[in-house]
Amino acid sequence: MQKIVLKGGVFNGFEYIDDASVVVDPETGLIVDAGPKNSVDEPNDAKVVKANTIVPGLIDAHVHFFGAKKYDLTTWVTTPEPLVALRSTLDLRRLLYAGFTSVRDMGSKGGAFLSRAVREGVIDGPRVLTCAKSLGQTGGDDDPTNLPLHIAKELAYSYFCDGPWECRRAVRLVLRDGADFVKIYCATGTTPEPYTDETYTVRPQFTVEEIRAVVDEAHRAGIRVAAHTIGEESVRNAVEAGVDSLEHGMGLTAKVAEQIKKKNIYYVPTLSVFFSTPELLAYVNQTDAPDKAFVRRHLTSDMKLAKEYGLKVVCGSDFGGTQQAEHGENYKEIVNLAKFLGNKEALVSSTSRAAECLGIPDSGQIKKGFRADMVALNDNPLRNIDALKPSKVLCVLKGGKLYQGSTT
Repeated sequence: MQKIVLKGGVFNGFEYIDDASVVVDPETGLIVDAGPKNSVDEPNDAKVVKANTIVPGLIDAHVHFFGAKKYDLTTWVTTPEPLVALRSTLDLRRLLYAGFTSVRDMGSKGGAFLSRAVREGVIDGPRVLTCAKSLGQTGGDDDPTNLPLHIAKELAYSYFCDGPWECRRAVRLVLRDGADFVKIYCATGTTPEPYTDETYTVRPQFTVEEIRAVVDEAHRAGIRVAAHTIGEESVRNAVEAGVDSLEHGMGLTAKVAEQIKKKNIYYVPTLSVFFSTPELLAYVNQTDAPDKAFVRRHLTSDMKLAKEYGLKVVCGSDFGGTQQAEHGENYKEIVNLAKFLGNKEALVSSTSRAAECLGIPDSGQIKKGFRADMVALNDNPLRNIDALKPSKVLCVLKGGKLYQGSTT
């Protein structure tokens, strides 16, 4: 099978090489060689792709496939599963053609089946690591409490569990469902009440003992735990219990940041979702109102602490495929991270470090022997982070297969 050679500037996941070549074997789906142009042996009969800059396939460590038009819990759980799946096939295609070759699904109806369909080649899309169903406590986050409990259990994309032994059983259930990792809700966040409702409040969910039971059961099975955390107590509980990544991680303090750094926990701040809907944007801009959901604090002091303490920040958009948070626009999370961390660190967070966080050591770098997951761009994102826009994608390689860039 004809080899592929990509030529241009290369960001390899850590550093930029000005004039480089990358040789790909489509048959194995691996990178045969990569480095400065004069150090790489290029096959004479190869297909050549010339680009301004080549980067590793982008990774979004926090997505959902809700298959729903509205950003609304009740809508998410009541959208029929066949419709969710059909809409999500388009979302997967958009993600891939926008340069995202791996994503981590944080809880969706049918997420495990979407992951399987991509692996089997039934549909085009990035590699999907799935939690199958997320874990929540009864009456907690993503429990639509405006519905009777038996209906909520039937419709939810979470397993509700209470007490250490129920939590252990829930881990075993998601493993049976095909989960690659466990997602646990350690705080309220998405509820039937909007952020602006006078009754809305953030509460920690699960005790440290319960979270520790989830972590222990997951680690016994060799998989990781991602914890939805909002509020200092929630973050502190998850850190104490030994989770592997903090999702949102809203409400940091210097003391907690120090512990996150010490325990080598990944930090996935999900900035872009807070600019995705008029309601959330109004909440962000309403600076004279109480910051009950820690959003304004997250977009200021949390990110300053993350940078100050050198936390392992990872790109995660929290986009769910709604009209305001469309898949294919996930590059916006990298743009928002760059505002705090700079372009290079934002790229690291969405490539090599994101691969570490997901536990996929064969991805996230342009290096000999790694999976040939790459994006060829017509601009350099180290100089201009907007170079990651889908309209600037020339082509995408996933596992050595070449896809032309597209905005649809």
